[in-house]
Amino acid sequence: MSDLVAALNTLPLVTLGVIASLIAGSAAGIGALPVLVLRRITQRQQDVMLGFSAGVMLAATAFSLLLPGVEAATVLHGHALVGFLVVAAGTLLGAAGLWAVHGALPHEHLVTGPQHVDGRQVKRLWLFVIAITLHNFPEGLAVGVGFGGGNVENGVTLTLGIFLQNLPEGLVVALSMLALGYAPLPAAGIALATGAVESVGGFLGAGMVAVAEPVLPWGLAMAGGAMLFVVSNEIIPETHRNGNATAATFGLTVGFLLMMGLDVGLGVTG
Repeated sequence: MSDLVAALNTLPLVTLGVIASLIAGSAAGIGALPVLVLRRITQRQQDVMLGFSAGVMLAATAFSLLLPGVEAATVLHGHALVGFLVVAAGTLLGAAGLWAVHGALPHEHLVTGPQHVDGRQVKRLWLFVIAITLHNFPEGLAVGVGFGGGNVENGVTLTLGIFLQNLPEGLVVALSMLALGYAPLPAAGIALATGAVESVGGFLGAGMVAVAEPVLPWGLAMAGGAMLFVVSNEIIPETHRNGNATAATFGLTVGFLLMMGLDVGLGVTG
């Protein structure tokens, strides 16, 4: 891990943020590959996989965004309470910002979107793609901010966590495309495209922090707030909608613990 960190430290922070967010986003396409041979999975399996994604996102938000944000703000302002208040305000801003975007743009929810082909297929497809884009942008922003502060270990942990949670999400997206009548290869391609938007968030997050280091606590907090909004407003309600709440909750727990283990393990070995 130390050799990897040393090598990554030689790259510009913005470049690191973009590359890392591209890698994380590519997992959506990799996760979609099983649709080339697998035509469907049960609703229960989908809910468990999305619950796992939610758990990873929650742990990433807590351990790799909000806690480092409080530490950075405390150092910057010289007082732990001020550090907490800065991050609390940033978290609320991030959640409110994504809520505002959700209200302004029409979209279909992640799982309960279009299931059957009809005369509104094209319109519904693009509503679905907009929803996935909104879902993935804060993840790329989080990765970019994680590297933008110069903490490479934290950035690597975030990248691995977002990569892991994008794998099952990409499969669910591709399966939804199959339900719309798309062939397996285009379905996997659409899943990959939804993950590619993370590179935009990565560029903005890393660039914002690299230009003005005092922005770091705000960037971490706002990315965390946006991810909390996605988990609570989108993923958890969808996974509990079909009578699989318990299974999805255990999936969330496993995802949270895996991400927590990654954060602790990489922090120790780094």
